[in-house]
Amino acid sequence: MADTADQKKSTHRRRVRLLPPPAWWPLPAAALLGLAAGGAYGVLKAPEYAATSYVVAVPDDTTEPATALGFAQAYARIATSSSTLAYAQPRAGIAVQKLRTQVRAETSPESPMIAITGTAKSAGEAADIANAVADALSLSSNQAAKNTGVQLLLFNQAVAPTAPASASPTLSGAVGLCAGGLLGGLWLLARPAARRRDEGSVAGTAEGSVEEYASLPAQGEPAAAKEKESVR
Repeated sequence: MADTADQKKSTHRRRVRLLPPPAWWPLPAAALLGLAAGGAYGVLKAPEYAATSYVVAVPDDTTEPATALGFAQAYARIATSSSTLAYAQPRAGIAVQKLRTQVRAETSPESPMIAITGTAKSAGEAADIANAVADALSLSSNQAAKNTGVQLLLFNQAVAPTAPASASPTLSGAVGLCAGGLLGGLWLLARPAARRRDEGSVAGTAEGSVEEYASLPAQGEPAAAKEKESVR
């Protein structure tokens, strides 16, 4: 009796071990994987700082304000050109090719102001890049101010930021968690269609087996009865 009880317990344990995981397991698994990936990215990636300098287009007495707005749009496009960056390179202290990847210029269609943002691994370098490009853009544009009637003036100089602009590890982990959960949910939504196709094929196979088995004569049935049934 003890052996039988032990066998039942071992059989129950094997059945428990062989139970399939719940159908919704991809959702938490993908969410945890995204959380780990996002947190690792936030920890391993070096922080990046951003500093912004502002210049404004000012018309002279003979120029309309709308003209200054149009020139602000044009100067924003050439702020990252090779000629402007060549002027800014000595003060920025980095090569023109690298400087082009660490600066951007933005403007508004409603204001003649240009925002020049520098990015770098250190706060001081980011401010130096923004101020160097702003000064270079003002210098190059003011050389043609007599012909254009518009002058660029420095409105606000960039200062070294106190906090990085890149995402913190906590934020990166939260983004990874949301992205992983979204992917897991999409996988769960796409899974029932494949499951229905598999169940349909299994059901078709089972029906064919039942019909084939039903057509066979029962065991122990007399041969004469089998022949009569076949004639009928």
